[in-house]
Amino acid sequence: MSNLLNTSALALLLVLAGPAAVRAQGFVHPGLLHSQEDLARMKRAIAAKQEPTFGGYEVFRQNEASQAGYKAKGPLATVSRNPTVGAGDYDADANAAHQNALMWCLTGDHAYADKAIALVNAWSNMLTSIGGRDAVLMAGLGPFKMVQAAELLRYSNAGWAAADIQKTEQQFKTVIYPVLREYAPFANGNWEAAALKTVMAIGIFCNDRPMYEDALRYYVNGWGDGRLTHYVINETGQGQESGRDQAHAQLGIGMLAECSEMAWHQGLDLYGYADNRLLKGFEYAAKYNLGNDDVPFVTTLDRTGKYFHQKISTIARGQQRPLYEQVYNHYVHRRGLAAPYTQQAAEKLRPEGPGRPGADHPGFGTFFYTRPAEDPKAAPTAKPLAPGGLVAQGRPAGTALTWVAAVGATSYTVKRSDKPAGPFAALAERVASPTYTDKTAKAGQLYYYTVAASNALGTSPDAYAVASSAGLPAPWKQQDVGLVLVPGSAFYDGQEFRLEGAGTRIDSTSDQFQFAYLPLKGDGVITARFVPQVSSQFSQLGLMLRASLAPDAPHASLLLAPEKTGEIEAPRWVARLVTRDAAGSRTAVRASAAPLAEPQVTFGRLVGYCWLRLERKGNTISGFTSPDGQRWMSVGSFRASLPPQVLVGLPACSRLTTVSTTVRFDKVSATGWKGK
Repeated sequence: MSNLLNTSALALLLVLAGPAAVRAQGFVHPGLLHSQEDLARMKRAIAAKQEPTFGGYEVFRQNEASQAGYKAKGPLATVSRNPTVGAGDYDADANAAHQNALMWCLTGDHAYADKAIALVNAWSNMLTSIGGRDAVLMAGLGPFKMVQAAELLRYSNAGWAAADIQKTEQQFKTVIYPVLREYAPFANGNWEAAALKTVMAIGIFCNDRPMYEDALRYYVNGWGDGRLTHYVINETGQGQESGRDQAHAQLGIGMLAECSEMAWHQGLDLYGYADNRLLKGFEYAAKYNLGNDDVPFVTTLDRTGKYFHQKISTIARGQQRPLYEQVYNHYVHRRGLAAPYTQQAAEKLRPEGPGRPGADHPGFGTFFYTRPAEDPKAAPTAKPLAPGGLVAQGRPAGTALTWVAAVGATSYTVKRSDKPAGPFAALAERVASPTYTDKTAKAGQLYYYTVAASNALGTSPDAYAVASSAGLPAPWKQQDVGLVLVPGSAFYDGQEFRLEGAGTRIDSTSDQFQFAYLPLKGDGVITARFVPQVSSQFSQLGLMLRASLAPDAPHASLLLAPEKTGEIEAPRWVARLVTRDAAGSRTAVRASAAPLAEPQVTFGRLVGYCWLRLERKGNTISGFTSPDGQRWMSVGSFRASLPPQVLVGLPACSRLTTVSTTVRFDKVSATGWKGK
């Protein structure tokens, strides 16, 4: 095999590659970490022996996972992390699949393609389950490399059979994706970053727009630590894990950067979101790990409520991970911004080697990402692609819209409809920035929104539409009850109620929580399905009948809450019927169900759907739970002296003073409101 890309190989690749980019259902292919432009740039640099790219290529080419003679470690039917079963074998084979696929694209030597195809096919045909306490990390790290390999093979005429492509799609969507689907709001943010990047990659490879958009929306508006502005917690760039250790702090921002590179290839400037917040995170991490002590640090409690940091950690300080070249080249060479500490870190590591341990990072950034400086003010050469990550948050005074900017866009058109499939009418044109508030929305009405991007060369397709009610639908209302330090909220999108609630408790003499409610006179019933997962791992949530909005008002509630077990990472989640019989008295437990078990709770995490029902008949209050909405189990019944006119609804409480929790319910029905 030739070490360099010779003239004949280059000619072959021009035939193999075909057009500059392949479009399928609105996606650009190849469109994960390596675009068609990237492949062409790398090939030119190799042929010309341009430094530092060529030196990076030599490191990549000589790596053990880049060899067509690589000997597979797997496959296995089951892999697991904590306990470890086959995790190292999968990760090694995933690295080799990705690197051989890339070598095929660079050299035209079919031996590399054959090796990558054999590795992807072997695992696609064999792997049926991913387990262990750390299953999210198992599914989010190595599989990301497998998807990279599959993307390159599929869009390079590598000879990969259509039936095998279909099998791989099925395996990604039915084995890998279900482990990652709800991300990991119970964990440190690097877990969610791993989930996010792999869900995005699977969505692109499988041309699954809803999956891809869900990951984008979570990146910008999720409830766990992996959301960008929850991970890079402030404008100084401090990370959610900066007080834990420097290895994980770098791991998290590195994987968020990988999300941004994939989004860039799909025409979205995720790098620039929240005023380049990702760059601030990289500058902070690079500065501290280069030995500078003058980085600010604020005491912080994370979204789970489990991880409290009072000072920056010195653990693993100075051990830079191979992830700085990508970010340096984007912000400095693509966008013309300054990134002095990121640049220093990149230069110190140059040429970047493999991402270790295991499959934590792609690595090899000097080779993958070195690019000449571009003029960020240059006129666009094509019309923009559709915006993405559209978020709509409706309040009675108007619906606030935000979205991820389209690369090359100069303005946007916001559109609205009262039907899911449209037609959509222009609501605002020539909107300059990716944010808009619809002040014409009628309170309580459900609308559907989309956005198109424009520049001098044309207008993009519409963004993936989202729904939002302008405030809760009548007769629903929402309010924080009690002295809550972090203001709460409640939104409705036609399917789900999403509550954001802080407060310390619903089980003492005075309550603090967010409440979405409607009036009930006489007998009635409310039913709702809890949608996993919550952010605060101390959350109380459920259904409530309440005499008033006073913090010490009488109430009868069916609540899900965790019980202490002596292990903060593994509480017992229990459904309880509780009541406060008189204003100001202490809430008492009247009945409890057995602790929730699989699949609703795994490893102490509330990860499965759980149906709840609360019913009043005369003075008798009854509570029920169900795993599926069909088989109902009684929690208990008791007599309560509530007034005839009460408020019935959905409470959410983080049981934390300074951090709220996100709780979602769907399938909500209540006497006095039909719902959906």
